[in-house]
Amino acid sequence: MPASLDVLAIGNAIVDVLARAEADFLAAHGMAKGAMALIDEAGAHRLYAAMGPGTEASGGSAANTAAGIASLGGAAGFIGKVKADGLGTVFAHDIRAAGVTYATPAAEDGPATARCLILVTPDGERTMNTYLGAAQNLTPADIDPALVESAAITYLEGYLWDPPPAKEAFLAAAKIAHNAGRKVALSLSDAFCVDRYRAEFLHLIRSGTVDLVFCNEAELKSLYETADFDSALTALRREAKEAVVTRSEKGASFVTAGAVVSVPAHPVERVVDTTGAGDLFAAGFLAGAARGRDPATALRIGALAAGEIISQLGARPQRPLIDLAREGGLLP
Repeated sequence: MPASLDVLAIGNAIVDVLARAEADFLAAHGMAKGAMALIDEAGAHRLYAAMGPGTEASGGSAANTAAGIASLGGAAGFIGKVKADGLGTVFAHDIRAAGVTYATPAAEDGPATARCLILVTPDGERTMNTYLGAAQNLTPADIDPALVESAAITYLEGYLWDPPPAKEAFLAAAKIAHNAGRKVALSLSDAFCVDRYRAEFLHLIRSGTVDLVFCNEAELKSLYETADFDSALTALRREAKEAVVTRSEKGASFVTAGAVVSVPAHPVERVVDTTGAGDLFAAGFLAGAARGRDPATALRIGALAAGEIISQLGARPQRPLIDLAREGGLLP
C-alpha cells in the first residue's frame, strides 16, 4: 500500500523558550556554553525567572524535523506526549498549525509539559536547559499502528532514549514499520546522549532495527570512541545500512558501504541561532528522499533548510522552505 505520510517522527514534545544572553550569564548559572543539560521542574522555574524576555514556540528535535518536512511540502506526522496544561496546548496548536498530523492524547495528570530554556549568545550558539516532564511518559500505548504503517519512514529521536517505556515505544514502532515494509531512521541527537547509550545505539544499527542513521561529527566520534573522523566514518560505513553525517561548515555526506556522497554547506550571510540546524537538515534530506531525489540533491535540500534555520531565531521555519527549494531548483 502506498504511504500516505512521508515521515512519522517520534520524540520529545517540548515547548522551547528562547532568550538572548551573554556568556557571563551562562557562567554565573554554571552552564557549559553550547551544551544541553537536563534540569528538574524547580530548576526550570528558577532559570525562567532569571532569563531575559523569551519567545515561546513548540519544539523538540523530532517535532522540529516534522515541521520542516511540512514546510517543504511533505506529509509529516508526529507522536509525542504533553500534559493537558498551558504549554501542552501551545505545543499541540503550533505543530498542527505547521501542517503536521498530531493526535497523541495529552496526559491529564503527572508531570507538566516539557520545556527547553534556550539561551542564545551573540555568536548564535545555543545553550539548552531541558525539563523533560510529560514527554518522558511516552509508552507503547501511544504508538498508533495504523499511523506507523502509513508512513514511508518512521524517524526516531535519540533524546527520547532515556526512559524505558519510551525505548519500548521506539522498538514497537520499528517492528510495526518493518512488518509493513517501511524504513526506520534514528537521529543520534547529541554527543552526550551517545555517551550514555553508545552500546544500545550500536545494537540498533548492527541489528538492522535502524535503516538510516543521522549524526553530526561529534556524535559520530563519540559513537566509535575516537577523535579521528575518518576512522569513525569507516566504522559507520561498515555497520550502518545508510547514514547521513553533518559537519557544520564542512558540509554533509550520505554514506553506505559502497559509496560516500558529499555536498558543501549552504552559504549563510550571518548565523543568528543554531537551534534546530540538525533537525532541519534531517527534514530537508527526508523530504527530498521521499520525493525520489538522489542522495546529493536530498543533501542539498537539507543544507538549504539548515542554512535557513540558523539565519533566524528559533527552530521552526518562518517562511515556507518549499519556496526556497523551488527557487534553488531542488524541488518542483
